[in-house]
Amino acid sequence: MSKRKSASPVLLGLALVALIIAAGLYLLRANESNASQALDKAKSSQKLQSLAELDGKAPSRRSLDIKTWSTAEGAKVLFVEAHELPMFDMRLTFAAGSSQDGDAPGLAMLTNAMLNEGVAGKDVGAIAEGFEGLGADFGNGAYKDMAIASLRSLSAPDKRTPALQLFADVVGKPTFPADSLARIKNQVLAGFEYQKQNPGKLASLELMNRLYGSHPYAHSSDGTAQSVPPISLAQLRAFHAKAYAAGNVVIALVGDLSRGDAEAIAAQISAALPKGPALAKIPQPSEPQASIGHIEYPSSQTSLLLAQLGIDRDDPDYAALSLGNQILGGGGFGTRLMSEVREKRGLTYGVYSGFSPMQARGPFMINLQTRAEMSEGTLKLVQDVLADYLKTGPTQKELDDAKRELAGSFPLSTASNADIVGQLGAIGFYNLPLSYLEDFMQQSQSLTVEQVRDVLNKHLSADKTVIVTAGPTVPQKPLPAPTEKPAEQPLGVPEH
Repeated sequence: MSKRKSASPVLLGLALVALIIAAGLYLLRANESNASQALDKAKSSQKLQSLAELDGKAPSRRSLDIKTWSTAEGAKVLFVEAHELPMFDMRLTFAAGSSQDGDAPGLAMLTNAMLNEGVAGKDVGAIAEGFEGLGADFGNGAYKDMAIASLRSLSAPDKRTPALQLFADVVGKPTFPADSLARIKNQVLAGFEYQKQNPGKLASLELMNRLYGSHPYAHSSDGTAQSVPPISLAQLRAFHAKAYAAGNVVIALVGDLSRGDAEAIAAQISAALPKGPALAKIPQPSEPQASIGHIEYPSSQTSLLLAQLGIDRDDPDYAALSLGNQILGGGGFGTRLMSEVREKRGLTYGVYSGFSPMQARGPFMINLQTRAEMSEGTLKLVQDVLADYLKTGPTQKELDDAKRELAGSFPLSTASNADIVGQLGAIGFYNLPLSYLEDFMQQSQSLTVEQVRDVLNKHLSADKTVIVTAGPTVPQKPLPAPTEKPAEQPLGVPEH
């Protein structure tokens, strides 16, 4: 199956969106610190010397000199030269995600998973040994908007040249062996059976159906148990010829390469791909009706999922929404939702909210698990917190703390070549300006309480939420009163 790369925390917040949905709605984090308290303490404590020395200034980060051009076949290229390490990272981002599946859900996923299963003269084992023997690393994955293929290699010509040739064959000329397709289909079908034991996953599938209806975002990137078995080798080859075309890819390169080296690599990869133009951008979804659905499932806990349509990736309000969500439920401990639901009442292990902007409007979601006998009260509490937050907006202190937290974590977005190549891929794929990272920081740091509140209300509403719950139908108990030390301790690690 495909090997999927993890992204940096800021990359998840800024660019990749699509990755959250594909991975599921349970973004259970383990950040046990309160950002507000830590930052306040840092002002007066000399123990945290590194923070004290900042004196209110944001930590320094790498400045990116991004070069861009197009290949003869129409591939867009973004390149950052970085000679600190004798290696380079390359990521190809195709508009070849599940939103392009058409009437065969799972087609994009299977095509991507089959890339490294066979090329002329090499089977899957020989391909893996080829990359490993050169000290190179191949990765791939398919999501809602995009499919990726990546290579990390030493930059010395004796290692770089054969690694690039193998990579070009894998991405541009896969043979799609029939036995590999049968094996991968069996793995996917086994995964569907496992999903039946996961009420949170069942709820997320139902939520996306309700939120998107007939739109391409409605179905899972993995397809369904009914759609995957009939997908044929001929369909894979046709999809590859169309969606993995040179005109439909962004090539991001970072590392120990000269501009000339990068141009030669991009030209080699572009020429190895099928010839063809970029695929048409998918349409925007229709606004869904507010609704509540329930999936009966035997469990001691109930999964609660709430969603609305959010924004697409190039929406000018993204910075304000991102910062506003950080305060509501995107920042772990200290958020409005975590404070009211866990810290004051002990109703959940964790509750989180997030925007997932994509080519078309991605979802805004809130998710948590709670005791089945308190699920109705907890759902109302979450709805009340959201409604109150939309009405009042953040406090000045919440906004200031969120800005400082963002300034402190933002350097992680360019901390490594892998982080940078992911940023470049997103900038190119979503047609963002080359100055996007700097623009995002400047916009975020200049926001006022009123601006954040107004933008949240522009895109969200307390009365148009789509809700899906999954758990048992049991008699309900009243919620405990809020207190600094709740009698009911938070639940342990969620069941699923």
